[in-house]
Amino acid sequence: MKKGLRVFLPLLLLILLLYGCGDTGVNNSESRREDRSFSSVTRQESQQAESGGKNDPSAAEAERQEGEIKVIPARVVRAVDGDTVYVDMEGKREKVRFIGVNTPETKDPRRGVEYYGREAAAFTAKTLTGREVYLEFDVEQRDKYGRLLAYIWLERPVDGSDREVRAKMFNARLLLDGYAQVMTVPPNVKYSDLFVRYQQEAREKKKGLWGP
Repeated sequence: MKKGLRVFLPLLLLILLLYGCGDTGVNNSESRREDRSFSSVTRQESQQAESGGKNDPSAAEAERQEGEIKVIPARVVRAVDGDTVYVDMEGKREKVRFIGVNTPETKDPRRGVEYYGREAAAFTAKTLTGREVYLEFDVEQRDKYGRLLAYIWLERPVDGSDREVRAKMFNARLLLDGYAQVMTVPPNVKYSDLFVRYQQEAREKKKGLWGP
């Protein structure tokens, strides 16, 4: 009897040991598969985060549109003075006040005709009357008088860079040639830093109303 137990017990221990190793192997295999699956998902999420969603066509389109300058075509029908005109826009006539600039008065009953006011009005009339332009709005589209507030582009803008503003925007030209002074009225301040620079350049060169 004792001899039989001595033979049986080692066999039992061997069976238990083999069974335990087999079970551990299965569990380890499943764990490795889960780890690989988790790592794969994590890498995909990480790549999407790093790319900023650039693989998503809708996200790319949103980025492109965000960088565009939105404008509305219009035709100038009459100049009121140096910084105000009437336009035909989408079949409707609107009075438009230029954003960020102020030309000397020509029709103010209190101040009369200010220095360089006639020159500014004549320059605006000559440059814009009958011309196709592009209106760009800022945060606030109308003032308390109901006038549209706009930047007047002589050509359709692309990026709104300093170089392009100088070459294509009429508001900027009024400042650069000394026909207007900067008048910043928040929240319409998109180009205010550039406008201050342009006025300073005109003053240094003694152009227009900054002259003798």
